[in-house]
Amino acid sequence: MTTTTTTTNGVSPSEDDLKDALKTLRSEHPTLGISKIHAALLADHPEWTVSEKRTRKILQSEGLVISSGTGPTSASGKNGFKYPSSKLMEGLDLGQWTKKVEVKFFDKKKGKGLVAKERISEGETIWKEDPFILAPEWDIYDLQIKSGSCMHCSTSLAGSSLVKRCADSLSSGSTLCPAHFCNHLCRERSNKTHPLLCPSQNPASTPLLSFAQQKEWMALHALAQCTARVLLAAQGDGKDFAKDWEVVKSLAQLGMEERHAQVSAAEPDRATWKKAFQLYEQAFREPTQASEKKKLARLLRKPIPQEVVDELFNYDAFLRNLGRMSLNLEAHGGLYVLHSHINHACSPNTSIRHFDTRTALSRITVVAKKDIEVNEELVITYVNPDPRRMDRQRQLDEWGFGQCRCARCEQEKKDEAKLLTNGERHTSAVAAAEPVGDDLEKELKASFGVF
Repeated sequence: MTTTTTTTNGVSPSEDDLKDALKTLRSEHPTLGISKIHAALLADHPEWTVSEKRTRKILQSEGLVISSGTGPTSASGKNGFKYPSSKLMEGLDLGQWTKKVEVKFFDKKKGKGLVAKERISEGETIWKEDPFILAPEWDIYDLQIKSGSCMHCSTSLAGSSLVKRCADSLSSGSTLCPAHFCNHLCRERSNKTHPLLCPSQNPASTPLLSFAQQKEWMALHALAQCTARVLLAAQGDGKDFAKDWEVVKSLAQLGMEERHAQVSAAEPDRATWKKAFQLYEQAFREPTQASEKKKLARLLRKPIPQEVVDELFNYDAFLRNLGRMSLNLEAHGGLYVLHSHINHACSPNTSIRHFDTRTALSRITVVAKKDIEVNEELVITYVNPDPRRMDRQRQLDEWGFGQCRCARCEQEKKDEAKLLTNGERHTSAVAAAEPVGDDLEKELKASFGVF
């Protein structure tokens, strides 16, 4: 049952009524921005009192906001399958990493990717990149919180004579922070995220980080790191904040609800999502203790832009941001700006390596696995490339990427079709050679719609 509230100026519609009205308006006016949609809403329902902020919140939570960049807010395939959304990153300076590649937007389903601007030889280093944020594998994180690895770059501190401790932990006289850093430079660079994740400077963040570690939920840990960077950037230079915020907004995304609806892999359940959101809000928005509120207020003196508040501290947005982290994290737990543009293929032509193990473990080096021609797309594999196609596809399904259309999968699919045909029409001949197993035959028939 839905209810409405009468105000001095009119009627405040129920959440369901407002959602239905905005969905109708969006379908009728697919290109209008938030302000114009809001104006159309009030024109259609003059008896309603609805703020533009509330309209924006509903549009964002329902995925009805038009992207400001090139590319769609979402794309659907057969049977309503939703693909991750993707848009180009405004003002991206590739020259800081490499002059060998450029960004290309392919289509609604595939989104953006990287192509070669010049011929790249097998074994050639294409670029090196430090992480935008780091949420490392749990064994490395365990070392970090035990002061055995650098809290910024994750490099082992064993035998180093340049180790620096968290400065606030030394001077505050409050909760001891376990963070240690390779050197003074790493400690300085950590100021982009560490203060809001430091148990001394912001103790309200400790339950969130502990929960992520307990659940071994790397996406939640990454979102905490990412949120810390955005909020701290908003306290400083407007130009730096604009760059960081554009990075976050441009990351490919597929929300947790969408993944849950079409992905067979086990995800944390909704109760866990809600608990995580509660801890997330307490860490960065509304600590429960008065002393924690004071400490957070000292770090966040300037008001957070409303757009950031809406995109981070709304439950539906929180689920979308968790999806962003899951889709874009490098295998070892870093979020890299240029790396996040690389698409998947089951026969990759690039490899991601961590060569600088003694100086910057988190730094990645992108290496060509084979010769790459001009205008050829750079690809990596998101899954183990060794198993058969359907097993690889199951792994991709766990990430919500839909059917793989790479050259290898297309060829193997043709080979499977031939094998199936031989198995049905020439049973005796196939049996004499290498028969199709019952399970494989069933899978092949299901894959090609025979059943």
